Amino acid sequence: MSEQSLSTYSLPAEQAAILDNCYHPSGSFVEFPAADVEASIQARFEAITRLYGDRPALIAGARRVSYTELNRAANRLARAILTTCGPGMAPVALLFKSAVSSIVGILAVLKAGKAYVPLDASYPQARLASMLTDSQAQLVVSDKSLFPLLQTADSLGRPVLDIDAIDTDLSDEDLGVAVTPSDFAYIMYTSGSTGEPKGVIQNHRNILHKVLTHTNDYRICADDRLSLLYSYAFSASIRCIFGALLNGAALVLLDIKRESMTRVAERIIEDRVTLYFSVPTLFREMVAALEGLGKPSSVRLIYLGGEAVSKKDIGLYKRCFSSDCIVAHSMSAGETGTTRQYFINKATEIGDRVPLGYRVRDKQVVLLDEQRQSIGFDRPGEIAVKSRFLSPGYWNRPDLTEAKLLADPEDPQARIYLTGDLGEMRPDGCLEYLGRKDFQLKVRGHGFGVGGVEAALHTVSGINEAVVVSRENAAGEARLVAYIVPDGQTAPTVTTLRGALADRLPSPMIPSAFVLLDALPMTPNGKIDRRALPEPGNARPALDTAYVAPRTTMEREVAAIWAELLSLERVGIDDNFLDLGGHSLAAARVVTRVMEAFHIDLPLTALFDGPTVAEMAALIVRKDASMAGAPELERVLKEVEAITDEEASQSLAQEQRGKGGARQQ
Repeated sequence: MSEQSLSTYSLPAEQAAILDNCYHPSGSFVEFPAADVEASIQARFEAITRLYGDRPALIAGARRVSYTELNRAANRLARAILTTCGPGMAPVALLFKSAVSSIVGILAVLKAGKAYVPLDASYPQARLASMLTDSQAQLVVSDKSLFPLLQTADSLGRPVLDIDAIDTDLSDEDLGVAVTPSDFAYIMYTSGSTGEPKGVIQNHRNILHKVLTHTNDYRICADDRLSLLYSYAFSASIRCIFGALLNGAALVLLDIKRESMTRVAERIIEDRVTLYFSVPTLFREMVAALEGLGKPSSVRLIYLGGEAVSKKDIGLYKRCFSSDCIVAHSMSAGETGTTRQYFINKATEIGDRVPLGYRVRDKQVVLLDEQRQSIGFDRPGEIAVKSRFLSPGYWNRPDLTEAKLLADPEDPQARIYLTGDLGEMRPDGCLEYLGRKDFQLKVRGHGFGVGGVEAALHTVSGINEAVVVSRENAAGEARLVAYIVPDGQTAPTVTTLRGALADRLPSPMIPSAFVLLDALPMTPNGKIDRRALPEPGNARPALDTAYVAPRTTMEREVAAIWAELLSLERVGIDDNFLDLGGHSLAAARVVTRVMEAFHIDLPLTALFDGPTVAEMAALIVRKDASMAGAPELERVLKEVEAITDEEASQSLAQEQRGKGGARQQ
């Protein structure tokens, strides 16, 4: 692995030009020196405090906490921690509702020479207990209001320190506890997408390197104000907390759990936030809340990461922020820090996918095939990160550490992290994101990633949010389900959605069901919670065609067959088979069932000649029931099952055009 040095690191000229216009108007940016990476977080913070002691470190509504006040409070708490559990690198858990207290707690634990374990008060009690047990925390620092939660969650009886009851006579001078760059700074538990949260370890060196990258790329200076929308229990908070506090900037604490997004948007304007950080989901909500408030002219950089960023997100930025503002789209993980960045200004043209971008300092990305062999350009593969600045591993999980963090045969000081993300590298070194490896689906024999389907949905007018998952139907077969949040009062119909997707995607990638939601469920850190998405149900989809009930016995029987095989509570006689979620295999079943039920012979084109219940019922009436027979049934069944989704779609489309009824899209 050929590591980039700070002196040789460079961006493509176009990207560098965008960053050249990203300086704070004060012009007070000071580069983060490489030497500071080989120190400790508290050493850098204490040096910053000596420079900017009177400046606000934390802004929480009307409350302002200066660097000097924050440092003194952390020093007193650090001494109380050492008095309670003694010296050594024992983990200390933090549980707070107050963002100010959480920042004091983080600094205090680090000043005491220990690693902090952040706990979120919104976690279920069983999860809190599991994290406390797994982390082997010797002490919990909290406030009295959360003691009942701790008593219920923690059966081990470890001591609990009340932050509001710290002895005010304790010295507030810096402690000077010796800490090396390799010492653990935190154990942060993942959101547990697999159901089993794991503790990601990071040391001082890696956190400082992350801050160096953001400081020097985003030109963070003491006059900046950085937003913190995340809980301190999520790794995304690190760039905000330490990006501010290790540069003399102010950290603006925004509580998305207790304040409306409208109030959050107002605070961004009132507190003159200059660097806004969030996942795209929160960004969209914040932009919607800005309506009527005006452009937040102070924001000079928007950082979006943690989820796929859509072309529509960039459109929101271009419409709602000033010409001096840019977007940083990033790939990052708790194990790696930032590994890829792409900078966007108002002149940047975006295709269907927003690139993850180009390499950052001291981080190299390679794409691997299924045999973990490096692949070339323009081919999809798993994204792997090579660096000397990766997580030391997972707490108490040597098996997982060995599986996810591989030795680098080219550099004994570096390792390779398997991200589980899929990407494709352009010849110029720009990385494209293709979705999660574990979100790769196989539907009716066709394998693909949901990222392409979601990207196509985001191009459809009237959609604000879109998530696609695979669900099993009553027969245990996989089908695609799209969850849609409209961007206005009138939601697009399923007919419109399917028609728009048919122009961009092959038939197997078009969802068979669309579920409209007021909002997507989110995890506590603002990411989409796919596990909380509701089952699609069996209601008839919203089509361009109005529901018309069956009028005759034949129509009622045909409609009942369609409803049963498509898992719908009702089907109208004018509903199109594909718009109801039908596909080639479902067509085979419908034709077979109709042949069996009415003892007739139907040709291969039966469903194409009659793509609605009314047309199929009329066709059956015209048939001679005496033509039915087992050999003929077997022949037709094999013939229908051999048809592909594309052929079925084309036949239906041709049939509709032949009748002069081509659908308007």
